[in-house]
Amino acid sequence: MRGLMMDVPLLISSLIEHADIYHGETEIVSRTHDHHLHRTNYRAVHQRSRQLASALEKLGVEKGDRIATLAWNDFRHVEIYYAVSGMGAICHTLNPRLFAEQLVYIVNHAEDAWIFVDPMFLPLVAKLAGQFEKTRGFVVLTNADAMPEIPDCDQEVLCYEDVVASGGDYSWPRLEENTASSLCYTSGTTGNPKGVLYSHRSTVLHSYGVVSPDTLSISAHDTILPVVPMFHANAWGLPYAAPMCGTKLVMPGAKLDGPNLTELLENEKVTMTAGVPTVWLALLQHLRENEIRLPHLKKVVIGGSAAPRAMIEEFERDHEVEVLHAWGMTETSPLGTVGTTLPRHRDLETNDLLDIKTKQGRGIFGVEMRIVGDDGEERPRDGKAFGELQVRGPWCAAGYFKGEGGDVLDGDGWFATGDVATLDPDGYMQITDRSKDVIKSGGEWISSIDLENEVVAHPKVAEAAVIGVPHPKWDERPLLILVAADKDAPPQRDEILDYLKERIAKWQLPDDVVFVDELPHTATGKISKRTLREQFGDHQLPTPGD
Repeated sequence: MRGLMMDVPLLISSLIEHADIYHGETEIVSRTHDHHLHRTNYRAVHQRSRQLASALEKLGVEKGDRIATLAWNDFRHVEIYYAVSGMGAICHTLNPRLFAEQLVYIVNHAEDAWIFVDPMFLPLVAKLAGQFEKTRGFVVLTNADAMPEIPDCDQEVLCYEDVVASGGDYSWPRLEENTASSLCYTSGTTGNPKGVLYSHRSTVLHSYGVVSPDTLSISAHDTILPVVPMFHANAWGLPYAAPMCGTKLVMPGAKLDGPNLTELLENEKVTMTAGVPTVWLALLQHLRENEIRLPHLKKVVIGGSAAPRAMIEEFERDHEVEVLHAWGMTETSPLGTVGTTLPRHRDLETNDLLDIKTKQGRGIFGVEMRIVGDDGEERPRDGKAFGELQVRGPWCAAGYFKGEGGDVLDGDGWFATGDVATLDPDGYMQITDRSKDVIKSGGEWISSIDLENEVVAHPKVAEAAVIGVPHPKWDERPLLILVAADKDAPPQRDEILDYLKERIAKWQLPDDVVFVDELPHTATGKISKRTLREQFGDHQLPTPGD
């Protein structure tokens, strides 16, 4: 027997429509490509999104067509999100930080029909346009007065504001809720990038998960600054979650430096922000050097890679800002866990509370988790046993676009994340490493993440990475690669090792320390261990007595 409830599809267009009706005057503030602040609201964005959808139909865009964006976070990018998905096409966010050959591969694999381009990326487009096999044209995100040219481009080049103006009245179609809505490719750390194809249903359900009190707890009383780019797993779902509850959005554009972020945080009275650790390193340094406090900011969400303990402590101690450590991946839309605390944690001492906050967070409804050993059997949730992390749920990927990678689920529908983790009895998950990054030394596993988190707490260290290098006796031993906080007064090798001796087991101690001016990062802001292994794979470790 079926229940007698309305069969109303969960659609992305309903999010912006709801925001228009119930929060129409709520602002969306953007730092545009010319660095000016632009102010609009949900009502205007909804209207312009429908105009854009109408214009795209006139350009011949059909349901299922892939429409790409190569852009930073601003109001126009939000309009494209809703126009493209709302009309039944697929919004494909391109990461401009990828290598040129990766971008060409992704555009051609996705068969993008049109690409919306931020003006600052036009030199890149001009260089690659001839290699895009299916792309009919480009839409430059600007107005007619500032419209640049793309020299020697065979495809059509249009001005965004002209395109929007050409659109007429438009009503959102009633799509089937499992219709594909958006496409985001993995960063391609192994092999070619693979496309994760989200649906309207998965996106709306994910938005419910984002806003709920025990996850990010977003409401109409908040102002959110998504520093995480909209090309990075849909800005962690914030451009969808904010309209769901009428939250003011502050979009930073391309300027993600400490001074600009501080200005936006202060002037727009931002209550919550979200981004990867590298962004917060720069922000905290700026705040520290200029003795600035953030009176309005209440929460900062840190994900993408592990948040160092010292970073969490500085936000909470010096700025009274709660840090929510979160974990996810492109394949989980991306929210998987959030580091909210439980009632019994209220009275914990600072160090004990930090032990909890440095974990990647608690499982949330919508994402099941388990860890399994090499034998495929589930490991205990005791906070000690570790294994490969697997997930499943209504906003987790069941496969990749065009079947790349084959069948990615096991017989019970679990997706292997590639992370090695522990789960404790309260549901807190802690990543101990990527399966390919764990250091296997003499039959024991050493977590590179644990070592990095410990050493980054040293006041003379700005950033750190640990990789395994070959060892004739132990198979692999850890090599520590550091960026000094002050390059004119870097710490000494022995100073770092002595510092670590008090914090980790002797057998986990790195065999050597190397100082570099900067660490390589992936297109999503993570430290590129693959690049470091290529650079230091032949590093000769000192022998005892050196």
